Amino acid sequence: MVNDSRILPPDPLDFIQQCVRNRRIVWTYHVNMRLATKLINRVSILESTHAYEIIESYPDDKYLPSYLTYTEYEGERFHVLFAADVEDDNVRIVTIYRPSSIEWLPDMKTRRTS
Repeated sequence: MVNDSRILPPDPLDFIQQCVRNRRIVWTYHVNMRLATKLINRVSILESTHAYEIIESYPDDKYLPSYLTYTEYEGERFHVLFAADVEDDNVRIVTIYRPSSIEWLPDMKTRRTS
């Protein structure tokens, strides 16, 4: 059930960056499993905030408004899905993955349509 009283951050990118920089992060079970199996480490998320770009927004996502971000760290490109919990002033990292050229255009920021 979607919470109809959800609060959207006025500037989602800034909110995400500030939460990560200040370590106001909830690491979900799912992302912990992804980090263990995909050989992407937490440092890559924590140290690449300057490179975050929101590439898709899901304001009506299941529990909290969420934002798919593209970022790069030490030559690696990956996506991080953040859920913004404005009321509790933190972000939840839902998942992380390396984008596939099957699903994404070469910029890895634009989803293929067919």
